[in-house]
Amino acid sequence: MPSWYHDRVPAPERRPPPQGRREAAVVVVGGGFAGLNTVLGLAARGVRDIVLLDAETIGFGASGRNGGFVFAGYSLGERALLERAGPGRARQLYGRTVDAVNLIRERISTLTIDCDMVDAGVVWANWFRDAGLLRARQELLAREYGADWQWIPANAMHEFVHSARYHDGLYERNALHIDPLAYARGLARAAESAGVTIHEGSRVRMLERRGPRWTLRVGDAEIETPNVVLACGGYLAGLDRDIDRAVLPIATYVMVTEPLGESLGACLRTRAAIYDTRFAFDYYRPLTDTRLLWGGRISVRDRSPRAVQRLLRRDLARVFPSLKDARIEKAWSGLMSYARHEMPQVGTHGNGLWYAQAFGGHGLAPTCAAGEALADAIAGGDTSLAAYADFGLDPVHRPFGYLAAQGTYWNHEFRDWFKSRLEG
Repeated sequence: MPSWYHDRVPAPERRPPPQGRREAAVVVVGGGFAGLNTVLGLAARGVRDIVLLDAETIGFGASGRNGGFVFAGYSLGERALLERAGPGRARQLYGRTVDAVNLIRERISTLTIDCDMVDAGVVWANWFRDAGLLRARQELLAREYGADWQWIPANAMHEFVHSARYHDGLYERNALHIDPLAYARGLARAAESAGVTIHEGSRVRMLERRGPRWTLRVGDAEIETPNVVLACGGYLAGLDRDIDRAVLPIATYVMVTEPLGESLGACLRTRAAIYDTRFAFDYYRPLTDTRLLWGGRISVRDRSPRAVQRLLRRDLARVFPSLKDARIEKAWSGLMSYARHEMPQVGTHGNGLWYAQAFGGHGLAPTCAAGEALADAIAGGDTSLAAYADFGLDPVHRPFGYLAAQGTYWNHEFRDWFKSRLEG
Protein backbone atom coordinates (compact mmCIF):
# COMPACT_ATOMS: atom_id res chain seq x y z
CA MET A 1 0.00 0.00 0.00
CA PRO A 2 1.70 3.26 -1.09
CA SER A 3 1.82 6.26 1.21
CA TRP A 4 0.44 9.73 0.59
CA TYR A 5 4.00 10.77 -0.16
CA HIS A 6 4.07 8.26 -3.01
CA ASP A 7 0.78 9.56 -4.39
CA ARG A 8 1.47 13.28 -4.34
CA VAL A 9 4.34 13.30 -6.86
CA PRO A 10 4.77 10.94 -9.83
CA ALA A 11 7.49 8.38 -9.25
CA PRO A 12 10.71 8.92 -11.17
CA GLU A 13 11.58 6.46 -13.89
CA ARG A 14 12.62 3.19 -12.31
CA ARG A 15 16.32 2.49 -12.46
CA PRO A 16 16.99 -0.82 -14.26
CA PRO A 17 18.45 -3.93 -12.59
CA PRO A 18 22.12 -4.81 -13.13
CA GLN A 19 23.19 -6.87 -16.12
CA GLY A 20 26.02 -9.34 -16.60
CA ARG A 21 29.00 -9.54 -14.25
CA ARG A 22 30.79 -6.64 -12.62
CA GLU A 23 32.94 -5.70 -9.66
CA ALA A 24 32.34 -2.99 -7.06
CA ALA A 25 34.20 -1.54 -4.09
CA VAL A 26 31.06 -1.59 -1.92
CA VAL A 27 27.55 -2.95 -2.48
CA VAL A 28 24.77 -1.63 -0.27
CA VAL A 29 21.51 -3.60 -0.12
CA GLY A 30 18.53 -1.41 0.77
CA GLY A 31 17.48 1.92 -0.71
CA GLY A 32 16.12 3.50 2.46
CA PHE A 33 17.76 6.12 4.65
CA ALA A 34 20.39 3.77 6.11
CA GLY A 35 21.59 2.67 2.69
CA LEU A 36 21.38 6.12 1.12
CA ASN A 37 23.30 7.78 3.93
CA THR A 38 25.96 5.10 3.76
CA VAL A 39 26.59 5.50 0.01
CA LEU A 40 26.62 9.30 0.31
CA GLY A 41 29.09 9.07 3.18
CA LEU A 42 31.31 6.72 1.21
CA ALA A 43 31.25 8.92 -1.89
CA ALA A 44 32.12 11.97 0.22
CA ARG A 45 35.16 10.07 1.51
CA GLY A 46 36.44 9.35 -1.98
CA VAL A 47 35.23 5.77 -2.41
CA ARG A 48 34.35 4.92 -6.02
CA ASP A 49 32.53 2.00 -7.66
CA ILE A 50 29.66 1.98 -5.15
CA VAL A 51 26.48 0.07 -6.01
CA LEU A 52 23.12 0.43 -4.24
CA LEU A 53 20.49 -2.29 -4.76
CA ASP A 54 16.83 -2.13 -3.77
CA ALA A 55 14.26 -4.88 -4.24
CA GLU A 56 11.53 -2.29 -4.89
CA THR A 57 12.18 1.43 -5.35
CA ILE A 58 14.03 4.12 -3.42
CA GLY A 59 12.09 4.89 -0.24
CA PHE A 60 9.62 2.04 -0.72
CA GLY A 61 9.80 0.91 2.92
CA ALA A 62 9.82 2.86 6.18
CA SER A 63 11.80 5.71 4.63
CA GLY A 64 8.87 6.62 2.39
CA ARG A 65 6.11 5.92 4.93
CA ASN A 66 7.13 7.56 8.22
CA GLY A 67 6.00 10.76 9.92
CA GLY A 68 8.95 12.84 8.72
CA PHE A 69 10.19 13.90 12.19
CA VAL A 70 13.90 14.80 12.35
CA PHE A 71 15.18 15.06 15.91
CA ALA A 72 17.96 13.73 18.12
CA GLY A 73 17.82 10.56 20.18
CA TYR A 74 16.75 6.96 19.84
CA SER A 75 13.84 4.68 20.57
CA LEU A 76 15.65 3.88 23.82
CA GLY A 77 15.14 6.77 26.26
CA GLU A 78 18.00 8.95 27.42
CA ARG A 79 18.01 7.65 31.00
CA ALA A 80 18.08 4.01 29.89
CA LEU A 81 20.83 4.85 27.40
CA LEU A 82 22.95 6.23 30.24
CA GLU A 83 22.38 3.12 32.33
CA ARG A 84 23.21 0.68 29.54
CA ALA A 85 26.07 2.47 27.77
CA GLY A 86 27.58 4.58 30.54
CA PRO A 87 27.85 8.39 30.52
CA GLY A 88 30.70 8.73 28.01
CA ARG A 89 29.38 6.40 25.36
CA ALA A 90 25.79 7.59 25.87
CA ARG A 91 26.84 11.20 25.25
CA GLN A 92 28.77 10.10 22.17
CA LEU A 93 25.80 8.21 20.74
CA TYR A 94 23.33 10.98 21.47
CA GLY A 95 25.75 13.57 20.07
CA ARG A 96 25.93 11.64 16.81
CA THR A 97 22.21 12.15 16.31
CA VAL A 98 22.50 15.87 17.10
CA ASP A 99 25.20 16.10 14.44
CA ALA A 100 22.96 14.11 12.11
CA VAL A 101 20.07 16.59 12.49
CA ASN A 102 22.46 19.36 11.49
CA LEU A 103 23.81 17.32 8.56
CA ILE A 104 20.30 16.59 7.29
CA ARG A 105 19.45 20.27 7.42
CA GLU A 106 22.69 21.08 5.59
CA ARG A 107 22.14 18.45 2.90
CA ILE A 108 18.61 19.64 2.20
CA SER A 109 19.99 23.13 1.68
CA THR A 110 23.21 22.42 -0.22
CA LEU A 111 21.72 19.67 -2.39
CA THR A 112 18.57 21.77 -2.98
CA ILE A 113 16.25 18.90 -2.04
CA ASP A 114 12.61 19.98 -2.30
CA CYS A 115 11.07 18.07 0.62
CA ASP A 116 8.84 20.68 2.32
CA MET A 117 11.27 21.18 5.20
CA VAL A 118 9.76 22.98 8.19
CA ASP A 119 12.56 23.96 10.57
CA ALA A 120 10.33 24.79 13.55
CA GLY A 121 11.24 22.24 16.20
CA VAL A 122 9.31 19.48 17.93
CA VAL A 123 6.99 19.64 20.96
CA TRP A 124 6.72 16.84 23.52
CA ALA A 125 3.19 17.40 24.81
CA ASN A 126 2.25 16.18 28.29
CA TRP A 127 -0.78 13.88 28.19
CA PHE A 128 -0.82 13.81 32.02
CA ARG A 129 -1.18 16.47 34.70
CA ASP A 130 2.06 15.55 36.48
CA ALA A 131 4.83 17.82 35.23
CA GLY A 132 7.50 15.80 37.05
CA LEU A 133 8.24 13.58 34.05
CA LEU A 134 8.90 16.61 31.84
CA ARG A 135 11.03 18.40 34.40
CA ALA A 136 13.07 15.25 35.04
CA ARG A 137 13.74 14.70 31.34
CA GLN A 138 14.58 18.38 30.80
CA GLU A 139 17.09 18.31 33.64
CA LEU A 140 18.62 15.00 32.51
CA LEU A 141 19.06 16.20 28.93
CA ALA A 142 20.74 19.40 30.09
CA ARG A 143 23.03 17.74 32.64
CA GLU A 144 24.08 14.60 30.79
CA TYR A 145 23.73 15.51 27.11
CA GLY A 146 24.06 19.28 26.93
CA ALA A 147 20.63 19.51 25.25
CA ASP A 148 18.55 22.59 26.02
CA TRP A 149 14.83 21.80 25.85
CA GLN A 150 12.48 24.62 26.80
CA TRP A 151 9.66 23.97 29.27
CA ILE A 152 6.24 25.15 28.08
CA PRO A 153 3.79 25.87 30.91
CA ALA A 154 0.18 24.80 30.42
CA ASN A 155 -1.16 28.29 29.66
CA ALA A 156 1.46 28.79 26.94
CA MET A 157 0.89 25.29 25.59
CA HIS A 158 -2.81 26.00 25.12
CA GLU A 159 -1.98 29.16 23.20
CA PHE A 160 -0.69 27.21 20.22
CA VAL A 161 -2.10 23.69 20.69
CA HIS A 162 -5.82 24.07 21.32
CA SER A 163 -6.56 20.75 22.99
CA ALA A 164 -7.91 20.08 26.45
CA ARG A 165 -6.05 16.76 26.27
CA TYR A 166 -2.63 18.31 26.95
CA HIS A 167 -1.13 20.09 29.90
CA ASP A 168 2.46 21.43 29.76
CA GLY A 169 5.20 20.42 27.33
CA LEU A 170 8.85 20.54 26.30
CA TYR A 171 10.13 22.19 23.15
CA GLU A 172 13.16 20.91 21.24
CA ARG A 173 14.34 23.66 18.92
CA ASN A 174 16.99 21.72 16.98
CA ALA A 175 14.44 19.60 15.10
CA LEU A 176 12.52 19.78 11.85
CA HIS A 177 9.98 17.87 9.79
CA ILE A 178 10.01 16.94 6.12
CA ASP A 179 8.44 14.87 3.37
CA PRO A 180 10.67 11.81 3.94
CA LEU A 181 10.11 10.20 0.55
CA ALA A 182 11.03 13.39 -1.29
CA TYR A 183 14.14 13.58 0.89
CA ALA A 184 15.07 9.96 0.13
CA ARG A 185 14.66 10.55 -3.60
CA GLY A 186 16.76 13.69 -3.31
CA LEU A 187 19.52 11.75 -1.55
CA ALA A 188 19.41 9.15 -4.33
CA ARG A 189 19.84 11.80 -7.01
CA ALA A 190 22.75 13.30 -5.07
CA ALA A 191 24.36 9.87 -4.72
CA GLU A 192 24.10 9.28 -8.47
CA SER A 193 25.65 12.70 -9.12
CA ALA A 194 28.54 11.58 -6.91
CA GLY A 195 29.05 8.44 -9.03
CA VAL A 196 26.97 5.85 -7.12
CA THR A 197 25.15 3.31 -9.32
CA ILE A 198 21.58 2.59 -8.16
CA HIS A 199 19.51 -0.39 -9.28
CA GLU A 200 15.81 -0.74 -8.40
CA GLY A 201 13.62 -3.82 -8.77
CA SER A 202 16.81 -5.69 -7.87
CA ARG A 203 16.19 -8.24 -5.16
CA VAL A 204 19.38 -10.03 -4.11
CA ARG A 205 18.73 -13.76 -4.47
CA MET A 206 22.07 -14.97 -3.20
CA LEU A 207 24.93 -13.66 -1.07
CA GLU A 208 27.93 -15.95 -0.99
CA ARG A 209 31.48 -15.68 0.29
CA ARG A 210 34.07 -16.69 -2.30
CA GLY A 211 37.57 -16.36 -0.93
CA PRO A 212 38.23 -12.78 0.15
CA ARG A 213 35.20 -11.41 -1.71
CA TRP A 214 31.41 -11.56 -1.69
CA THR A 215 29.27 -12.46 -4.67
CA LEU A 216 25.72 -11.12 -4.96
CA ARG A 217 23.31 -12.53 -7.51
CA VAL A 218 20.47 -10.35 -8.82
CA GLY A 219 18.50 -12.23 -11.45
CA ASP A 220 21.12 -13.43 -13.91
CA ALA A 221 23.58 -10.70 -12.93
CA GLU A 222 26.45 -11.13 -10.47
CA ILE A 223 28.41 -8.47 -8.57
CA GLU A 224 31.67 -9.19 -6.76
CA THR A 225 32.85 -6.96 -3.95
CA PRO A 226 34.97 -7.02 -0.78
CA ASN A 227 32.30 -5.08 1.16
CA VAL A 228 28.54 -5.61 1.50
CA VAL A 229 26.25 -3.48 3.67
CA LEU A 230 22.83 -4.90 4.58
CA ALA A 231 20.46 -2.01 5.32
CA CYS A 232 17.02 -3.53 4.82
CA GLY A 233 15.22 -2.52 8.02
CA GLY A 234 11.90 -4.28 8.53
CA TYR A 235 11.92 -5.63 4.97
CA LEU A 236 14.26 -8.52 5.65
CA ALA A 237 16.55 -9.60 2.83
CA GLY A 238 16.99 -13.20 3.96
CA LEU A 239 20.72 -12.98 3.22
CA ASP A 240 22.26 -13.43 6.67
CA ARG A 241 20.58 -15.41 9.42
CA ASP A 242 22.19 -13.58 12.36
CA ILE A 243 21.25 -10.16 10.99
CA ASP A 244 17.68 -11.09 10.09
CA ARG A 245 16.88 -12.86 13.34
CA ALA A 246 17.98 -9.82 15.39
CA VAL A 247 15.03 -7.60 14.43
CA LEU A 248 11.25 -7.62 14.63
CA PRO A 249 9.45 -6.03 11.68
CA ILE A 250 6.75 -3.97 13.42
CA ALA A 251 3.95 -2.01 11.75
CA THR A 252 3.05 1.58 12.48
CA TYR A 253 0.14 3.59 11.08
CA VAL A 254 -0.14 6.99 9.42
CA MET A 255 -2.88 9.03 7.74
CA VAL A 256 -3.27 12.42 6.07
CA THR A 257 -6.40 14.57 6.15
CA GLU A 258 -7.87 16.69 3.41
CA PRO A 259 -6.78 20.37 3.42
CA LEU A 260 -8.37 21.78 6.57
CA GLY A 261 -8.02 25.50 5.95
CA GLU A 262 -9.00 27.61 8.95
CA SER A 263 -10.06 24.50 10.89
CA LEU A 264 -6.41 23.54 11.27
CA GLY A 265 -5.52 27.01 12.53
CA ALA A 266 -8.23 26.71 15.17
CA CYS A 267 -6.46 23.62 16.51
CA LEU A 268 -2.80 24.44 15.93
CA ARG A 269 -0.99 27.75 16.02
CA THR A 270 2.43 26.27 15.54
CA ARG A 271 4.42 24.84 12.67
CA ALA A 272 6.26 22.48 15.03
CA ALA A 273 5.73 18.73 14.94
CA ILE A 274 4.12 17.22 18.05
CA TYR A 275 4.15 13.93 19.93
CA ASP A 276 2.91 13.13 23.43
CA THR A 277 4.27 11.60 26.62
CA ARG A 278 2.53 8.22 26.53
CA PHE A 279 4.38 5.05 25.54
CA ALA A 280 1.72 4.54 22.86
CA PHE A 281 1.88 8.13 21.71
CA ASP A 282 0.23 10.06 18.90
CA TYR A 283 2.49 12.05 16.59
CA TYR A 284 1.42 14.61 14.05
CA ARG A 285 2.49 17.66 12.10
CA PRO A 286 0.82 20.38 10.04
CA LEU A 287 1.60 20.21 6.34
CA THR A 288 2.22 23.26 4.20
CA ASP A 289 -1.20 23.07 2.49
CA THR A 290 -3.19 22.89 5.81
CA ARG A 291 -3.46 19.11 5.80
CA LEU A 292 -2.67 17.33 9.04
CA LEU A 293 -0.45 14.24 8.99
CA TRP A 294 -1.29 11.96 11.92
CA GLY A 295 0.41 8.77 13.06
CA GLY A 296 0.60 6.41 15.98
CA ARG A 297 0.23 2.93 17.39
CA ILE A 298 2.57 -0.01 17.11
CA SER A 299 1.39 -3.44 16.08
CA VAL A 300 2.57 -6.77 14.77
CA ARG A 301 -0.32 -6.53 12.29
CA ASP A 302 0.03 -4.72 8.98
CA ARG A 303 -3.60 -3.54 8.74
CA SER A 304 -5.64 -2.44 5.73
CA PRO A 305 -5.99 1.29 4.93
CA ARG A 306 -9.62 1.20 6.09
CA ALA A 307 -8.65 -0.29 9.46
CA VAL A 308 -5.77 2.18 9.87
CA GLN A 309 -8.10 5.08 9.15
CA ARG A 310 -10.68 3.86 11.67
CA LEU A 311 -8.10 3.53 14.47
CA LEU A 312 -6.31 6.81 13.83
CA ARG A 313 -9.49 8.84 13.32
CA ARG A 314 -10.54 7.81 16.82
CA ASP A 315 -7.17 8.97 18.18
CA LEU A 316 -7.45 12.27 16.31
CA ALA A 317 -10.94 12.94 17.69
CA ARG A 318 -9.71 12.48 21.26
CA VAL A 319 -7.20 15.29 20.81
CA PHE A 320 -9.10 17.57 18.42
CA PRO A 321 -12.85 16.83 18.63
CA SER A 322 -13.58 19.52 16.05
CA LEU A 323 -11.74 17.44 13.42
CA LYS A 324 -13.58 14.18 14.06
CA ASP A 325 -15.44 14.41 10.74
CA ALA A 326 -12.50 15.62 8.64
CA ARG A 327 -12.12 13.63 5.46
CA ILE A 328 -9.10 11.34 5.48
CA GLU A 329 -7.34 11.51 2.14
CA LYS A 330 -4.97 8.59 2.66
CA ALA A 331 -4.14 6.03 5.34
CA TRP A 332 -1.35 3.47 5.25
CA SER A 333 1.00 1.32 7.29
CA GLY A 334 4.62 0.35 6.98
CA LEU A 335 7.20 -1.89 8.60
CA MET A 336 9.99 -0.62 10.80
CA SER A 337 12.58 -2.78 12.55
CA TYR A 338 12.95 -3.08 16.32
CA ALA A 339 15.67 -4.71 18.40
CA ARG A 340 15.14 -6.10 21.89
CA HIS A 341 17.49 -3.49 23.32
CA GLU A 342 15.64 -0.65 21.48
CA MET A 343 18.81 0.68 19.84
CA PRO A 344 20.13 0.58 16.28
CA GLN A 345 22.29 -2.35 15.31
CA VAL A 346 25.24 -0.95 13.40
CA GLY A 347 28.38 -3.01 12.90
CA THR A 348 30.23 -5.73 11.02
CA HIS A 349 30.89 -9.45 11.14
CA GLY A 350 34.53 -8.56 10.51
CA ASN A 351 34.66 -10.22 7.08
CA GLY A 352 33.48 -7.40 4.85
CA LEU A 353 29.81 -7.85 5.78
CA TRP A 354 28.34 -4.76 7.44
CA TYR A 355 24.84 -3.95 8.69
CA ALA A 356 22.61 -1.08 9.82
CA GLN A 357 19.09 -1.78 11.07
CA ALA A 358 16.65 -1.60 14.02
CA PHE A 359 16.05 2.15 14.08
CA GLY A 360 12.77 1.60 15.90
CA GLY A 361 10.66 4.38 14.45
CA HIS A 362 13.28 7.07 15.18
CA GLY A 363 15.12 6.63 11.93
CA LEU A 364 15.83 9.94 10.24
CA ALA A 365 18.67 11.17 12.42
CA PRO A 366 20.00 7.78 13.62
CA THR A 367 20.19 6.41 10.05
CA CYS A 368 22.22 9.43 9.03
CA ALA A 369 24.54 8.89 12.01
CA ALA A 370 24.84 5.19 11.16
CA GLY A 371 25.65 5.92 7.53
CA GLU A 372 28.44 8.26 8.58
CA ALA A 373 29.85 5.71 11.02
CA LEU A 374 29.80 2.92 8.43
CA ALA A 375 31.37 5.17 5.81
CA ASP A 376 34.18 6.07 8.22
CA ALA A 377 34.80 2.41 9.02
CA ILE A 378 34.69 1.12 5.43
CA ALA A 379 36.62 3.99 3.85
CA GLY A 380 39.28 4.48 6.47
CA GLY A 381 39.11 1.80 9.13
CA ASP A 382 37.83 4.32 11.68
CA THR A 383 36.78 2.78 15.01
CA SER A 384 33.65 4.89 15.51
CA LEU A 385 31.48 1.78 15.17
CA ALA A 386 32.68 0.83 18.66
CA ALA A 387 30.11 3.23 20.08
CA TYR A 388 27.37 0.80 18.96
CA ALA A 389 29.12 -2.29 20.37
CA ASP A 390 26.88 -2.52 23.45
CA PHE A 391 23.85 -3.03 21.21
CA GLY A 392 24.49 -6.15 19.18
CA LEU A 393 22.53 -8.66 17.16
CA ASP A 394 20.50 -10.13 20.02
CA PRO A 395 18.02 -12.71 18.65
CA VAL A 396 14.36 -11.69 18.93
CA HIS A 397 13.06 -15.26 18.69
CA ARG A 398 10.36 -14.86 16.08
CA PRO A 399 7.49 -15.71 16.14
CA PHE A 400 7.42 -15.62 19.95
CA GLY A 401 9.08 -12.20 19.91
CA TYR A 402 5.98 -10.80 18.21
CA LEU A 403 3.84 -11.96 21.12
CA ALA A 404 6.23 -10.39 23.62
CA ALA A 405 6.35 -7.11 21.71
CA GLN A 406 2.57 -6.89 21.38
CA GLY A 407 2.15 -7.78 25.05
CA THR A 408 4.61 -5.09 26.09
CA TYR A 409 2.78 -2.52 23.99
CA TRP A 410 -0.62 -3.46 25.40
CA ASN A 411 0.79 -3.36 28.95
CA HIS A 412 2.15 0.15 28.50
CA GLU A 413 -1.05 1.23 26.75
CA PHE A 414 -3.09 -0.01 29.74
CA ARG A 415 -0.80 1.78 32.19
CA ASP A 416 -1.20 5.04 30.24
CA TRP A 417 -4.98 4.57 30.23
CA PHE A 418 -5.06 3.81 33.95
CA LYS A 419 -2.93 6.85 34.79
CA SER A 420 -5.29 9.05 32.76
CA ARG A 421 -8.27 7.62 34.61
CA LEU A 422 -6.67 8.29 37.99
CA GLU A 423 -6.10 11.91 37.03
CA GLY A 424 -9.75 12.24 36.06
